[in-house]
Amino acid sequence: MHIVIMGCGRVGAELAQALERQGHTVAVVDRDPTAFRRLGAGFGGRRVTGLGFDQDTLREAGIEEAGAFAAVSSGDNSNIISARVARETFGVENVAARIYDPRRAEVYQRLGIPTVATVRWTADQMLRRLLPSGSEPLWRDPSGAVQLAEVHAAESWVGHRVSRLQEDTGVRVAFLTRMGEAMLPTSQTVLQEGDLVHVMMRSDQVAAVEAAFAKGPEEAQQR
Repeated sequence: MHIVIMGCGRVGAELAQALERQGHTVAVVDRDPTAFRRLGAGFGGRRVTGLGFDQDTLREAGIEEAGAFAAVSSGDNSNIISARVARETFGVENVAARIYDPRRAEVYQRLGIPTVATVRWTADQMLRRLLPSGSEPLWRDPSGAVQLAEVHAAESWVGHRVSRLQEDTGVRVAFLTRMGEAMLPTSQTVLQEGDLVHVMMRSDQVAAVEAAFAKGPEEAQQR
């Protein structure tokens, strides 16, 4: 996948290097050309000088071929504007914005832009939002038989109750993360866009559960 990153501070540089190590092509945009020194001599991606919300700059960075876009500059407004341009103008599917002011995060998420608050930011969390497929183990019992994991759910699950998700996939939903806040769902809780789903499952179920979450409710019911 080709991924564009806006901002080459410590966060952007670390994210770019991590993505490149995973085999993705990366372009980093920053208005300060000296910032690219953080990438190191070994970085093989593009370095594009300019504003992250400028369409010509984004085109130079390969936004038209990108599968993901991360806005991790030091400015909340620049991040959210850049993220919206990437999604609404260029149709990039996986977009995430770094937000310093947690009071703004809920407002921005209502605009359809997943946000990562600085106070709980890690490179792994940002990677998870850019590359959401599969599951991410969070805990295993001492025997290794049972695990807690965040599992990416297809958009077709949005609007369905948690109880149906459990029945169709054979897992127990431990909790949801919604608008950056953890919540304990009831059987009547309906999945919303942007929800992160954390489930308990047997370790030997992982592949089947990932497939069921990826297929959506109609196909999962036929498994």
